[in-house]
Amino acid sequence: MQINKNQALAQLSLNRSPFNTLFEHGTLSVEIYKPEEVDLQQPHEKDEVYIIIAGSGEFLNDGQRTTFEQGDFLFVPAGIEHRFENFSADFSTWVIFYGPDGGEKAL
Repeated sequence: MQINKNQALAQLSLNRSPFNTLFEHGTLSVEIYKPEEVDLQQPHEKDEVYIIIAGSGEFLNDGQRTTFEQGDFLFVPAGIEHRFENFSADFSTWVIFYGPDGGEKAL
């Protein structure tokens, strides 16, 4: 299985949506996300990983602010408030949801 970032981004333009689900298998869901100007997402029921495709900005994760850039990996446990802020116009990211509702517990 391969997902090409350019094809995935082109699909967003066709759907006129900031996100699109590209692949699902068991509890795994892979999406592409490209918000315009404001990130309006709410906490999710599953653990979540972001891998930044392009762009840079700030990421607010459970009240903690960090900067991000292309290639960075970000993790958000299920149910935690988070959002991208002050991001560049070219910002896009892979979104990977996995595990049970409520998230996996750390060992």
